[in-house]
Amino acid sequence: MTAALDAIDRAIVVATQDGLPLVDRPYHEVARQVGISPDEVMNRMDRLLHEGAIRRIGVVPNHYALGYRFNGMTVWDVADEHIAEAGKRVGDLDFVSHCYHRPRHLPDWPYSLFAMIHAKEKAQADSLAERIACVLGDLSRGHLVLFSSRILKKTGLRL
Repeated sequence: MTAALDAIDRAIVVATQDGLPLVDRPYHEVARQVGISPDEVMNRMDRLLHEGAIRRIGVVPNHYALGYRFNGMTVWDVADEHIAEAGKRVGDLDFVSHCYHRPRHLPDWPYSLFAMIHAKEKAQADSLAERIACVLGDLSRGHLVLFSSRILKKTGLRL
């Protein structure tokens, strides 16, 4: 981040840290709450995003409420020299919600590439994992699918 938050920036962050208001014009509602114009809200949020004070603006769906009961973290054993290529292949799949590299912990945990999938039925989840396996081909030396057993509340830093 290049600059400190001023009082208006802080008010915008506080007004949006639990999500944008669920109304037709959310930036207008934030503007009303903060006491500035909607254009200024959008310009400031764009600047805060660019400076890194806000990491992202996006939807965080409740997959269970949408009927997706088989939410699986697929974990893949991919050689370190192929992790960037493998990550690009998997991350480009439209059914993978997020994909990232994590350190392996040998000898018990050989997996270094993680990719989250969501499905309504177990057979569908298995099919999605198989599609990832096909995309990875020989880059994958093995994998597991770890299904969620409970919902954890996702929240970021609060002011």
